[in-house]
Amino acid sequence: MEKDRIEELVRAYTREHHSRKPYQKGDRIPYSGRVFDEEEVWALVDSALDFWLTAGDYTEAFEKGLAAYLEVPYCLLVNSGSSANLLAMAALTSPLLKDRRILKGDEVLTVAAAFPTTVAPILQCGAVPVFVDIDIPSYNVCPEQLEEALSSRTKAVFLAHSLGNPFALDQIRAFCDRHGLWLIEDNCDGLGGTYEIDEKIRKTGTIGHIGTSSFYPAHQMTTGEGGAVYTSDPLLYKILRSMRDWGRECSCPGGMDNLCGHRFDGQFGTLPRGYDHKYVYSHIGYNLKATDMQAAIGTAQLAKLPDFVRRRQENWAYLRAGLAGLSDQLILPEKQEHSNPSWFGFILAVRPECERSRGEIVSYLEEHGIQTRNLFAGNILRHPCFQDLKEGEDYRVAHSLENTDFTMRNAFWVGVYPGMTDAMLDEMILRIRKSLN
Repeated sequence: MEKDRIEELVRAYTREHHSRKPYQKGDRIPYSGRVFDEEEVWALVDSALDFWLTAGDYTEAFEKGLAAYLEVPYCLLVNSGSSANLLAMAALTSPLLKDRRILKGDEVLTVAAAFPTTVAPILQCGAVPVFVDIDIPSYNVCPEQLEEALSSRTKAVFLAHSLGNPFALDQIRAFCDRHGLWLIEDNCDGLGGTYEIDEKIRKTGTIGHIGTSSFYPAHQMTTGEGGAVYTSDPLLYKILRSMRDWGRECSCPGGMDNLCGHRFDGQFGTLPRGYDHKYVYSHIGYNLKATDMQAAIGTAQLAKLPDFVRRRQENWAYLRAGLAGLSDQLILPEKQEHSNPSWFGFILAVRPECERSRGEIVSYLEEHGIQTRNLFAGNILRHPCFQDLKEGEDYRVAHSLENTDFTMRNAFWVGVYPGMTDAMLDEMILRIRKSLN
């Protein structure tokens, strides 16, 4: 069968079976979801027909396309956003970084109001997370607290853009530069956002030394499972690529040999001279690669990303305007100064003087089909995974986490994803208002 005939059938099937049904009042309104059409489905089938399975042409196209979108020279596709965070943190432990290398017991500044995979890689790499509080209503780190949290063992800052709202990148990048610290931007919730810094507008994820993204279906674009790391530093890129690909020294893509022209004449470690370069390992690495099938979906999604970002911004603004009169009962979100966020969600916190608790409001919304979420872990230190860790040894708390605990107890968020219509947003506004009565 000719491939063009298969393509015709796949596209027709997608239009018939995957077309979005119009919203009807009473339908459940999820916080997020996949937004796709026949382009993604055909790309997936096309890659399956090639049956390359591992990283191939689609992966190369996706990495180049995302790098161009972000305006950075280096980008690597990985199998999840969590792996992207692990890889970013692990790269900073490389011996190639010499005295800037993160060693066991070195400290990394972060927040406890986070998704666990922003914090977990710090511990997994043998470093010590140091927790500072967040600001409300940005739900991002308080920049002034970083200076007080600094110690002689501090080597890096690792923070996420909370629900897509960028943290104060100008202040935090200046803090890192002042003290010679690495900055990892967990951009998993913020892909497509921008920040004005040094009189330039730059994409979030590209202002720190390493940025990460997640392509889980809830995020700004999807490959199913999947993620990416990106950087402008050639040495960091070399380390990231090595650690992603088993820790190997060789940078040849799969299926290719001897691009460097020195496959059998190098000297590495105490190996025999001329040991096959493809099997020389310069790092204790992982296999965090994604498949070409995931990349194929990503190439189609990447073409839609600017529109996805625009629609998220419009939906957030629609909710903000529709809920503007509730600030006496709810703390409404505010965007970070100098930024244009690519919003992941719309967060609300219940004021102490409100007659309704978060539990009552959330229960009402869920009962009426509005899906809600807490701000991830709320306070990661209060979870079972931290029960066997020792404060002052395995982690350090630099400040009272008063705002973190307030957020844990009182905040929730609803979605703004591109699949939402005005009718869905109007229903959300109506139900949030009624939940307070």
